[in-house]
Amino acid sequence: MRARGVTDVRIRGRAGRGDNARAGRSGRKLSMIELHYYPGNASMAPHMVLEELGVPHALKRVERDRGAHKSPEYLRLNPNGLIPVLVDGDLVLYETAAICLYLTDMHPQAGLAPPLATPQRAHLYKWLMWMTNTLQSALIVYFYPERWAVDEAAVRQVRQHAEAKVDGLVDQLDAELARHGQPWLLGERYSVADAYAFVLCRWTRGFARPARSLPHLRPWLERMLARPAVQRAFATEQLAPPWV
Repeated sequence: MRARGVTDVRIRGRAGRGDNARAGRSGRKLSMIELHYYPGNASMAPHMVLEELGVPHALKRVERDRGAHKSPEYLRLNPNGLIPVLVDGDLVLYETAAICLYLTDMHPQAGLAPPLATPQRAHLYKWLMWMTNTLQSALIVYFYPERWAVDEAAVRQVRQHAEAKVDGLVDQLDAELARHGQPWLLGERYSVADAYAFVLCRWTRGFARPARSLPHLRPWLERMLARPAVQRAFATEQLAPPWV
């Protein structure tokens, strides 16, 4: 299904590794994944995951500045009118955390999530749910305060309160990295939690106290920016500095 205002960008993925990865858990060949995205949006998290996996995929840019995410065609993919949407054959999936989990479950050999039924996996669920329900929700209030207030003074006040709340939440990420002293959010191994957290931390780059100003998040952000998959996603989405 082609939503109005959605443009094909390019086919991504590396030959060889991507072909093997695309076979997934079942060992069967599947249709090419389509990721409906907008540069720098929450869709960047699954985009980076796809790059990490090396899975061939088609990126479909949703022209949100022209209201394409609210078009009838796009609303048939996601009735909430939000980005991203992932299409994999007959499967149409929205919600960033759900997409990231789906990709990791389809490609367990990549090791982007801890094994099922382990404490580490439970912590992955915890952090992903916290990001989507708590941190991202607070960031949405910051960026769209007019949804919660009418007059200009009230809008400013809502944004100020939202920024203060986000500051405290980002402190929790910094404290977690300090607690275990390991390079990634879950510990020794990189996971989809890092990809999602990176996107949300990046959204604070215009704050008075951005994530990059915190002592443990700054080197973590630098490690993220050094990953080739992250660099490819930045290049494809043509994002301009400051990166974080």
